[in-house]
Amino acid sequence: MTRFERVFVWAGGAAFVTSLSVCAWWYGVRLGRPAPTAGWSALAWDLGVFTVFALHHSLCARDPIKRWLTVVPPRLLRSVYVWTASLLLIGVCLVWQPIGGDVYDVGGMAAGAFAGVQLAGLWIAAWAVARIDPLELAGIRPAAAVETLQIDGPYRWVRHPVYLGWFLMIFGAAHLTRDRLVFAIISSLYLFVAVPWEERSLRQVCGEAYLRYERQVKWRIIPFVY
Repeated sequence: MTRFERVFVWAGGAAFVTSLSVCAWWYGVRLGRPAPTAGWSALAWDLGVFTVFALHHSLCARDPIKRWLTVVPPRLLRSVYVWTASLLLIGVCLVWQPIGGDVYDVGGMAAGAFAGVQLAGLWIAAWAVARIDPLELAGIRPAAAVETLQIDGPYRWVRHPVYLGWFLMIFGAAHLTRDRLVFAIISSLYLFVAVPWEERSLRQVCGEAYLRYERQVKWRIIPFVY
């Protein structure tokens, strides 16, 4: 790997961390601010911009699309994907149109319970990422030639614990504005659609090992529900 390529992949990793930080700030601060109630046009716009992010996130992770990107060296494919996904996520946060209004606003000790749910989600997601390879996830380290199936830690509860953590974080807000609710619903619907597609790829890569894992861990994201 050349010096430029090393800088490129490490900068992509920084972009990845930055995008998650921006998204956390945006959800925690901007989406929690009071805003006048908007019409359907704001909802349609927000759905459209998130769909752009979702389409890239799913389609460009598939092998047939990767094979079309012949101009990108294979060792940089993951980093290019991370760069694009990170910039698109930041873009969603920047161009989101406020919908306005509150669903509920819980105070007192109950708010502490909601915070506990969100912290539990953060812990589960961080634990799940730590069980794999964070540098590979951020595009800094190239993907292994042979896919390693992770079945320990939170992967014993559900097959996609990062998504479980995500659900707890975005639905666990003590102050649930309509903007937070819409973002939570849109991103959750995307995951429900994307997970079967993702698992089909895992079956192709891991073969019988993943089929055994599916029999061992029945739930995809939410224990006893889905």
